Amino acid sequence: MKTLISLMLLGFLETAGYHLLAKYPAPGDDGWDYLTMDSPNRRLFISHGTKVDVMDADQGRVIGEIAGTRGVHGIALAPQFNRGFISCGQANEAVIFDMKTLAIVNRVPVGKKPDAIIFDPLTKRVIVNNGDSNNSTIINPADGKVTGTIDLEGAPEFAAADGKGKIFINLEDKNETVKVDPIALKVEARWSLKPCETPTALAMDTATRRLFIGGRNKMMAVLNADTGAIVATLPIGERVDAAVYEPSTHLIFFSNGDGTVDIFHQDSPDHYSTVSKLTTEAGAKTMAFDPQTHRIFLSVAQREGRTIKPGTFHVLVYGY
Repeated sequence: MKTLISLMLLGFLETAGYHLLAKYPAPGDDGWDYLTMDSPNRRLFISHGTKVDVMDADQGRVIGEIAGTRGVHGIALAPQFNRGFISCGQANEAVIFDMKTLAIVNRVPVGKKPDAIIFDPLTKRVIVNNGDSNNSTIINPADGKVTGTIDLEGAPEFAAADGKGKIFINLEDKNETVKVDPIALKVEARWSLKPCETPTALAMDTATRRLFIGGRNKMMAVLNADTGAIVATLPIGERVDAAVYEPSTHLIFFSNGDGTVDIFHQDSPDHYSTVSKLTTEAGAKTMAFDPQTHRIFLSVAQREGRTIKPGTFHVLVYGY
């Protein structure tokens, strides 16, 4: 039944297709990185230089702001604790905020240049990947305290939880993915991603135990999370930075800095087909997904050389 539903949805998507639905402006002319969707509460958290913009995901209005987050990269949400966590790359800290009021409640020192950050509901741990200290800081959201650090022996990029207590992390400079235990604070496995190189984006299908990895050599790879074997590769755009897997349709999305989003379908755990390539805007390399509406959100601004053109920062919304 799941396969039939997936094929029906895929047929619909191939006919209607993902297309641009809206452009939502947001104030400020700083850089940006990850976006995080709070689907139940219809809020989109947008990293934006020294602050996090909080946007109504349906109306496109900025409804709040979390300031004082210098060099913000990512936002992780732990709703069962009413806490959010922000990685601040220039301050070497994780900022903890109240999800209801958006007020900052604590600042926790972590490693050097914290970047990607996720919350794992099973182990109840926040994982902060520190790009310049080659490690991950583990935080207990119940009390906001650091429980330990995992030495990764490489520069971590994004991470994904498998729903069984393990975390998978891409090591960008080693062309590897590692499997870690955030409770025991240790690396359990280390796998080469060849021929996929400079891995950044990462998403996971926990049902089939498949990891979807985006490499900066314009290649996506599918990794068996139990054996570490590469089971499929396909070409993608340049400067990939984010990946999403949608279980209901078995679609995989990769957003790329060249202004494209590659969409693939999981035909079976080891077989994949290309659905489409969206044209977005140059620089729109990070992405959030809303499971309620099946929409994707990408943040971007226009540039004049390396300078951001004032008043051009906005969020692109694609759907069908």
